[in-house]
Amino acid sequence: MSWIIAIALAATCFAAFVFLFRLPRKAWAAVLAMLAVGLAGYALQASPNAKGAPGAQLRQQAEEGWRIVDLRSQMIDDGSKSGSSFIVTADALVRKGQYANAANLLRGVLRENPNDGEAWLAMANALAFQADGELTPAALLAYRRAAEALPKSAGPPFFVGLSLIRQGRVMEGRELWAQQLGALPQDATGREILAERLATLDALLERIENFRGDAAP
Repeated sequence: MSWIIAIALAATCFAAFVFLFRLPRKAWAAVLAMLAVGLAGYALQASPNAKGAPGAQLRQQAEEGWRIVDLRSQMIDDGSKSGSSFIVTADALVRKGQYANAANLLRGVLRENPNDGEAWLAMANALAFQADGELTPAALLAYRRAAEALPKSAGPPFFVGLSLIRQGRVMEGRELWAQQLGALPQDATGREILAERLATLDALLERIENFRGDAAP
């Protein structure tokens, strides 16, 4: 429930802008939109209970890498795991925030086995997060190949939606998640995570909308 604390802090920040810095009323919507993007990214990507979390002493980028690897692992069933030992090395690089090096290593894995769905998803994540969440053509291609190789995994649509949200395209990400949740098989690996994060996002958007309503004249 740490994201609820984040919402409270965001509300405090907004109040400070309004009452301390005399933010013009016409600028309220823009500030609320920026706070919404930040909250969505935190609430949806943060995994405070993730196994092996390195702790607060690591840099934020490294912590992000740990979360990416942990979420991907949860969204792939044992039968679809990559057989390449280089995945472990690539994951270690991602945990250090070395996304470009991880992507280069994974290219070699995919040359050996173009049908390695986990490697495609790992490379897609490395490419997207290397570009600060931007869905570059290379990242989109890798996500598409991952989805083709992993039809019973929620991983590809989850991370595409997360990238959209990180870019500030919150409603696009939300719609993608909702559509994919309905299309995925009930036994799809990671479907519960996708449903949980979608519910979290909807709750967050509802709170923000209520807060905007309270702040409106």
